[in-house]
Amino acid sequence: MKIGKFLLFILVVTAFAAGIYFKDDAIKLYQKIDIGQTIAEVGKQILTSSPLNIGGASNNVVLLQSKIIEETNFQRMLSSISPLQELKESQLLNKAAAAKAQDMFKNQYFEHVSPSGVGPGDLAQNYGYEYILVGENLILGNFSSEKELVQDWMNSPGHRANILNNRFTEIGVAIIKGTYKGDTVWIGVQEFGLPMSTCAQPSEALKNQIDLEKQQLDSFSLQIDAIGQQIDQATKKSAAYKQMIDDYNQLVNQYNSLANGLKSTIATYNAQVNTFNQCVNGL
Repeated sequence: MKIGKFLLFILVVTAFAAGIYFKDDAIKLYQKIDIGQTIAEVGKQILTSSPLNIGGASNNVVLLQSKIIEETNFQRMLSSISPLQELKESQLLNKAAAAKAQDMFKNQYFEHVSPSGVGPGDLAQNYGYEYILVGENLILGNFSSEKELVQDWMNSPGHRANILNNRFTEIGVAIIKGTYKGDTVWIGVQEFGLPMSTCAQPSEALKNQIDLEKQQLDSFSLQIDAIGQQIDQATKKSAAYKQMIDDYNQLVNQYNSLANGLKSTIATYNAQVNTFNQCVNGL
């Protein structure tokens, strides 16, 4: 899987040179730690197929969301010698699916992307579903049963591929009856998902700590440079000059101590990111 939110950041140490100085009567230069940063975007994927308009005459059949999920999992069980994992019902995806069906009736469209530009990935996240992979199946028409409805999806290669995708672990479904372009029809929505929580994510607290300590390093660096300029302009061997030397070297000590700790923190964070990426790649 291509690994690029959740957005996740991989901080990589590209070079490390500890500050070097000697506390004596002369100022010694220090070398700033150079911490490179690369940004990796989590490779979220969205799988869809052209919405399926079946048509058919209106009838009095009542279709149930729970039976559509049941029929979907039945098809996964029949799919191979080794049955696919049963999809777990997600209340977040149920809400996303219901919102999608209602929006299509309200705004009289039948597409994966709404007139306002909301697609399946946006929809899932709007309802708090953070994902690695999502898929969406849409169907419109009149049906004699939930089994017939799901079979219509199964007869369409793209929709069948979503139903039988072995990477999906969760599902949400909505089935709503209403008026579409003057006809009384059902709109069915399947939302499939592989949640971000499937893989252990890098620590957000650790990432925030890294950002904070980088800011502190920048602050130390500015102070060191400012005192260095004062030293260049000061009278040598004066009491003020000696004090500036002491202040300078003390700041360099603090800078180097923080930088060495930050290097270790970045290594820990990078290890977590690598573990996450290996998990996602293996799914």
